[in-house]
Amino acid sequence: METTERIKKTLAEHAVVLYMKGTPQFPMCGFSSRTVKALKAVGADFHAVNVLEDPEVRATLPRYSNWPTFPQLFVHGELIGGCDITLELYESGELERIVKDLQKA
Repeated sequence: METTERIKKTLAEHAVVLYMKGTPQFPMCGFSSRTVKALKAVGADFHAVNVLEDPEVRATLPRYSNWPTFPQLFVHGELIGGCDITLELYESGELERIVKDLQKA
């Protein structure tokens, strides 16, 4: 399966997807670690993809999403953003609202 198709399939199968360096248990960069902490703090149920273990996704996703860095957070297939945006949403309470809305659906 082509890499872009795998990305689309992952985004279709999970409401919240975090493409990150490392895993939620063992993040391999500070930005990924802070993003995971924000998601866990609001009780988000999310699917994580370790881009360090999948060089094709790591190379393709920035072109697909038009976002150059990792982590990348998607909700319902839409790019929310990276670490800075996720933390801004968390601090404003918006991330928690997004997660609560997903849990109702």
